Amino acid sequence: MELLKNWHAQHKDSLSFGSKVADSVAKGMGSWSFIIIQTILVAIWMGLNLLAYVSHWDPYPFILLNLLFSTQAAYAAPIIMMAQNRQNERDRIQAQADYKTNIDAKIEIEALAIKLNSMEVDKLDKIIKILEEMEKKK
Repeated sequence: MELLKNWHAQHKDSLSFGSKVADSVAKGMGSWSFIIIQTILVAIWMGLNLLAYVSHWDPYPFILLNLLFSTQAAYAAPIIMMAQNRQNERDRIQAQADYKTNIDAKIEIEALAIKLNSMEVDKLDKIIKILEEMEKKK
């Protein structure tokens, strides 16, 4: 028997390779690990260039480093936006699934209320019948 997948698993399975890469990159760039590692690398880059005895491959004001940051930002922004768009799609699908669940629950609750009301009416009818029979016996 094959188990039915929930909407999240179905959505995850439908992602292309590029979408999975974009999600991974956005997740990585949005972490403290990335910020800490990048800060350490920038500090090392600047330190080595300031303290270099013979050759400064990127002397102050670190134009090559700025170019690297610009390139990183040029690629990171659209990748992060793609990941955000997919997150919005996941949220919309989740909201639709929740709405459908709520509608189904409402229909079930209404059916139960009708059934309980019917049972109450039947009980009241039986009680009235018993009282009428008791009245007749007097």
